[in-house]
This record gives sequence, structure tokens and C-alpha cells, in this order.
Amino acid sequence: MAKDFETMEDSNRSANPSIHALSDPARRLWLQGGLGALASGALAPWLAACASGASAGPLLGFQGIAASSADALRVPEGYVAEVIAPWGEPVGIPGAMPAWREDASNTAAEQALQMGMHHDGIHFYPLDGGSSRGLLVMNHEYVDDGLLHPDGMKTWSAEKVKKAQAAHGVAVIEIELHEGRWQMVRPSRFARRFTASTPFVVQGPAAGHALMKTAADPEGRTVRGTLNNCAAGRTPWGTYLSGEENWAFYFDGGEAITPDQKRWGLRKSGFYRWGEHDPRFDARQHPNEFHRFGWIVEIDPMDPASTPVKRSALGRAAHEGAWVAVTKDGRAVVYSGEDARFEYIYKFVSRDRIAPGGAKTNRELLDHGTLYVARFGADGTGRWLPLIHGNGPLTAAHGFADQGEVLVKTRQASDALGATKMDRPEWLAIDPQRREVYCTLTNNSARGGKDMPGVDAANPRASNVMGQIIRWREEGDFDGLAMRWDHLVLAGDPANARAEAQGNVKGDIFACPDGLMLDARGVLWIQTDAHASQMNQGEFARIGNNQMLACDRTTGEVRRFLTGPVNCEITGATLTPDGRTMFINVQHPGETSSDRSDPDEPNRFSRWPFGGRPRSATVAIRRRDGGPIGT
Repeated sequence: MAKDFETMEDSNRSANPSIHALSDPARRLWLQGGLGALASGALAPWLAACASGASAGPLLGFQGIAASSADALRVPEGYVAEVIAPWGEPVGIPGAMPAWREDASNTAAEQALQMGMHHDGIHFYPLDGGSSRGLLVMNHEYVDDGLLHPDGMKTWSAEKVKKAQAAHGVAVIEIELHEGRWQMVRPSRFARRFTASTPFVVQGPAAGHALMKTAADPEGRTVRGTLNNCAAGRTPWGTYLSGEENWAFYFDGGEAITPDQKRWGLRKSGFYRWGEHDPRFDARQHPNEFHRFGWIVEIDPMDPASTPVKRSALGRAAHEGAWVAVTKDGRAVVYSGEDARFEYIYKFVSRDRIAPGGAKTNRELLDHGTLYVARFGADGTGRWLPLIHGNGPLTAAHGFADQGEVLVKTRQASDALGATKMDRPEWLAIDPQRREVYCTLTNNSARGGKDMPGVDAANPRASNVMGQIIRWREEGDFDGLAMRWDHLVLAGDPANARAEAQGNVKGDIFACPDGLMLDARGVLWIQTDAHASQMNQGEFARIGNNQMLACDRTTGEVRRFLTGPVNCEITGATLTPDGRTMFINVQHPGETSSDRSDPDEPNRFSRWPFGGRPRSATVAIRRRDGGPIGT
């Protein structure tokens, strides 16, 4: 999560009502009753079917650990966690491996060859078909300029903007297990960095659209850079999908912000001050540059010569990430959510089947298909609404001239169709056998506030600071237009005085669910992202630092597996094929309430991981006896 969305003005001022208008109080309380209440209602057949497929033995084979406020990363007894690939380490591009400097004096050119800041979504791609060597591909979501530069933002220059841009994007590194420890392989022919300046090709219906054309790119088909990349998915054909999330913060809007720009959260001045030295990010000079971010990016990590692609058919949004399911007839279904208050959940269904042959034979698969937005009904059912030009209000008379404009204005199109305004949809996880999809709704303190949407069935708590996990089962196949849904869990602490902050967690308490991963055994791994301004105080007093937990979906038990250092976010999770190593990311240890550190006290809150300047980093977790994680 880049910046604290709980302090930002809401951009969704659309007139379509939140579905609380369709839901009576008794129904909302029934939903809050958890799985026990649901089992006696309309979803009973589904829950019974899920239970019948349960494993005969216990899924959670580790002893849960206590909550912690220590500046340390803690794992259960019998496990070891080792830091690899921290911010500033050279990624291993042959002949270009500048060393990290503790005083943050690395240049922009050096940073472009090093691990970026604020590691996030991550996936492991095996080499040689095994589990001891492979590629890690990960996002670098945003930067803390107070840590990135020796004097922070006390002075500001074009060089500092270039360095900040170089610290964004995506990294590809090669790693291997050597004598029981994971380490980076350097140099590596696979090593790459994608930054906020790397050329990306645009494909799909918005490619070449008038709204995508700029003076520097009159064809509207090549964009410099990707930024604010958050969560990530791995495709069945071997590529990496990265979501461009809170990109609006990077642009200066000036005084005359249009209604369309305001709907996307454009402000007078960007938080990162890029527009002062890079005119691309001044929306007054280059208004269409604003349309060229917010897409799902596809990268082929196995081909070092490949050009990354922005897939416009998947829609423009504050994308948390993208996750792929496969229909019975072999088509791809891509789920995604927008990490912003009162925004939406989407799915894209490809027109064509996944072809054998990997990335090269599927290079246009995500350019053709149908994008949908979700409406969650008060009765536990839901519908997928097609975002197709000509469908209902999606016509030229309502501001949508063609399909390209529908996709550039995905939020406005979703407003027009009456989609459900959600409590910050973040990561998703997909169970292909049950056709279940899980989505974290991290929090929404504005829910039920003055002039804000009230509670509804899918988002049942006012001033929702704790968040929840919603799940649905597609009726028929993943391409179906109907679903049935419920809540897996409402996060919180039962000791809180306020009912909306108590939750119904069975087991170890937590707040603000964010990252999700479903492993091969069916364990749902949950990562949390409470903000520095919340942790270890008030209603969060007993919850501790951000953490990672495991959920047995059959019993509902949640067990704490890992706790992170002070003010970090725990994010990104991936396993080797043998399940014996888990990689996670620790993002922004020592974060301040303002999201920007004081350069005179860079380690005021944290010295993780090495005792000096705090650095985001990837962590490899293994059992000391070499067994599978979590068993």
C-alpha cells in the first residue's frame, strides 16, 4: 500500500447507491454471525460440499507465536528466516553491479541497477524444473524519500527525481539454495530492473486511443515506466502480472482539475514532487500521461530480451494486483481489485483458450475478452456486470465513445453500472477445485461516515478499521455471471469495546488483512497491513506489529506464523514447488505516520534488518528439519 489510504479524500462520489439500500438490518446481523449462521441458510449446500473435501489430518502443523511489538522478524520454533535481496543490493546484471552505500549516496544510475525500495508482490519461477534454483520477480511499490537520499527532501532536484523513479518498478533476480542457504546468483543473464522510465508497450483496446496519445508518444502505444506496483500474479503460461496501484499521487493537477481527473484522485500537487522536474507528471502540461498508468503489466521473466506490456483489456484502476484462474475449457480468468475506499472488484474472461508453448504463444491472450465488475447482493448472491461499450449507460451519450474509453474510464463505467463499493479490495486467492475466490478488504474508516456510503451486506461494519475477507463461489465455471458469497472472517479483537472492531476471528487475532496466498494443501496464508499510525495503540493495542497467519478454511482456525519488525508491512508470499521454502517480503520497516522518514534520524523506529538504515527485503523461510512449510 503506497501512502495511507485511510487519510486520503475519497474519489468515489458517484451517485449509484451502496447496496445497504437493499439490505435490512436483520440480514446484516445474520451475515456477521459467521459460518455457523450461514450454514443454516442459503449457502448450506455449498458449505457442506466444502467440508466434505477437507483433509483428514490437521492442516496447521506449527505452534502459533505470540503477537509482538519488537523490532525483529519472528517465526515459530523449528523455523529459520534469512534475509536476501534487500533494497540497494545489485540485482546481478552482468558488468553493472554497484554496491549499496549505507549513507544513501548511491546515484540514480546505480539505483536503476539495484533492488528497488518497498518490496511487494513476489513469485518464484523454477529453473531446471526443481526447487533449489530459480528466479524471484518482485514489485518495488514506492519510496521513502527520507531514506532514499542523504538529506531527504530538504533539497530537491532532477537527479533525486530520477533516483526515486529508479527505485520503483519490478526486479528479476536469480537465486539458488547453496549449502542450506538461499543466495543471489550474480551475475545472471536473467537479472533485470524495470523502473518508472523503462519503455512499456500498450496492447489491447486502449492501445493507440486518443486518450493515450501524448506529444512524446503520438501513437499512444509506448509508455515510459511503471510505478506504484503492488501485488502480483503468476500466469499458467509463465509470466508475471503486476498491478499499478496508487499512481495518481505522482501527478500535479494544479487548480483546474477536471471531474474525470478528480474521480481518479488527482490533486493540486503530487506527494512525490516528480512534476517539478519531470513534466510528464504535470497533468496540466500532459493530461493524457495521467491515463497511461493504472494498468496491469505483464512481464516474461524467462526472456531477458522481452518488452513488458500494459494490458489495457484488463481495465484501468488502482490495481492491487491480478490473479489467474482457468475455465474448464482452458480460458484465462483474471481477478483484480482496487485498493481504495469504495472502489471495485473486477474479473476479465479471455476470448481464447490458453495455448501450449508458454509466453510466446499467449502473447495476445489478455488482449481479447470481456471485463466485468462485481455487484454483491444483500441475499448472499452476486452478479458480474459486463463493462462493454453499448451495455446500458456505457454509450457515447454518457461519455463513453468506444470500448477504449470504457477501459480508460473503468471507474466511471463501474459507477454507471451500479457496482458495489467495497472496503479497499486488495489481494485475492483462488481455489481452482472449489471455484472459490477470496479477497481481502483491508479497512475503510469512512464507511458510514457523514456523506459516505453506509454499511451493506458485503461491507457490514461502520468505521471499519479492522477489515474482513470476503469469498465467493462462481456458479458454473469461473466465467459464470452469477456467484454466491459470504465472509470467511471479520478481523478484529474481541476485547475491544466497540462492536465494529471486535470481529469474529477464531484463534489468533489480527487486523487489516492484505496479502493472501493459498498453498497446495489448501491453507490460506494471510498477511496484514495496519498503518504505523494505528499499530500497538487504541483498538490495535493487543494485535502487535504486522504479521502473517495461516487459516484452516475447514475449521476456521487462524494461527499466527510470523511477526515483522516495527512499523513494517508483511507482504508477498510464494513457495518453491516442493513447498519447503517460503519467500515473503518485509516492506517499509520503521515507517513513520507521515510515510516519509526524517533523514536526520533514518533509523528512529527500526534498524531492521542489519542494524543500520532500515531496508525493505525479501526473506527466505525454511524448516530446520527441511520439511514442508506449515506442516
